[in-house]
Amino acid sequence: MDTIPLVHASLGEQELAAVAEVFASGWPAGQGPRGKALEAQLAQRYGAGGAVAVSNCGAALHLAMLALGVKPGDEVIVADYTFPAPAHAVRYVGAVPVFADVRPDTGTIDPQAVADLVTDKTVGVIAVDTVGLPADYAPLQEIADRHGLFLVEDAACAVGATYQGREAGALAEVACLSFHGRKGATSGEGGALIATDPAIAADARLRSSFGIGSIFDQAQIIGLPIPEFTEIGYNFKLSDIAAAILQVQIGRIGELLRRRSAVAARYAELFAGEDLLTLPHVPEDRTHAWQSYVVTLDESVDRAGLATELRAQGIGCGHGTWATHVQPVFRTQQTCPVSADLFARNLAIPMHAELTEAQTERVADVVRRALRTHATSARRAA
Repeated sequence: MDTIPLVHASLGEQELAAVAEVFASGWPAGQGPRGKALEAQLAQRYGAGGAVAVSNCGAALHLAMLALGVKPGDEVIVADYTFPAPAHAVRYVGAVPVFADVRPDTGTIDPQAVADLVTDKTVGVIAVDTVGLPADYAPLQEIADRHGLFLVEDAACAVGATYQGREAGALAEVACLSFHGRKGATSGEGGALIATDPAIAADARLRSSFGIGSIFDQAQIIGLPIPEFTEIGYNFKLSDIAAAILQVQIGRIGELLRRRSAVAARYAELFAGEDLLTLPHVPEDRTHAWQSYVVTLDESVDRAGLATELRAQGIGCGHGTWATHVQPVFRTQQTCPVSADLFARNLAIPMHAELTEAQTERVADVVRRALRTHATSARRAA
C-alpha cells in the first residue's frame, strides 16, 4: 500500500552541497559566515531594517516580546486558533495572553474581536497567518495605531504567501518565521525575526547569543577580547549548517510554492460538490502558502473515526491546529466559540511539494469514501 505522509520536506542535492561547504569551512556553529549571509538574504527579501536567524519561531516570538519591552502584567492580544507559540511567548516574559477569536471563513484573527479586547493594560497584538493564510493586516494595523500598540506577525506557516501584494513576513513592524520541517522553506528546525527597526533586530540578535554577541566575530579580532555579560540572554542561535540549507531553500520558495499550489488546486477540483466538508477559503486580496491543507468537516462526521480509517489506509492526517484558550496550561474564563468549533471539526490532509498527481487523487478518493462511512445515517441519507 502506498503510504502518503501528511508532510514531507523537499531537501536534496543542493542542500547537501551547501552543508558540505560548511563542513569544509571549519565553522558549523551559529552566527558565523553562513548565518550572516542568510540574515542579509532575509533582510533584502523582506525589505527589512534587520533580520535575525534563530533556532525556531518560538524563540523569535520570545525575543520579539523582550525587544518590544513587554513587562510582567502587560496584556498582549493573541490569535486563538493556532499552534500556541504566541501565548507561550507572552507568558515567557510574565505578561498575560488575551485570546482573540477568529473569522469562521479563514480561521485568521478577527479584527473586531481584537478591538473589543483592548484595555488600558494592552500593549500589543500578535496576529497569526493561520496554516499559511495571512491575517487581515490593514484593519489590524489601524487598531494598533489607534491605541498605540505594537503589531507582530506570526508568519510561521506563511513563507511565500501575500496580502494586498505584500509578502508574509513584511506585514507588521516585527515578523517571526519558522523553518520547521513542514514549512515552505526548511532546515529541519529554525526560525527568524524580521524587523523594520534595526534596533529591534540588534536587540534580538544580542539576546539570542547569551547577551554577548557573535563568538565568531570576536575570534576575528587581534588580541584577546573578553565579552562581559551585562544582561540575561538565551542560546537561540541557528547553526551555520542550518543557515546554509536555508540559503538554498529561500531561493527555492517560488518553485516549491508553485508545486504546493498545484496540489491545492487539484484538491479543490476533486472535492468540488462534496457536501460533507468545506474547503479552505482564500480571500481575493491574499494568497496562501499552503503549509497545510485543512478542510472543515460537517458536524455529522465522526472526525476521530474518519482519521483512524485514513491512517489505516496509509493516508496521513491531523487535527489542523489548536484552540489555545481551551488548553489546560492557558486556563481562562474567556470563550472563543469560532476557534473552538474549528478545533473540533478541522482536518488536515497531506500537503507538501512532493505529492504526485496520483497520490493527490488517491487521498481525495479515500477521504470521500470514508466521509460517507463516518457521517451519521441521517446525513448520509440526505
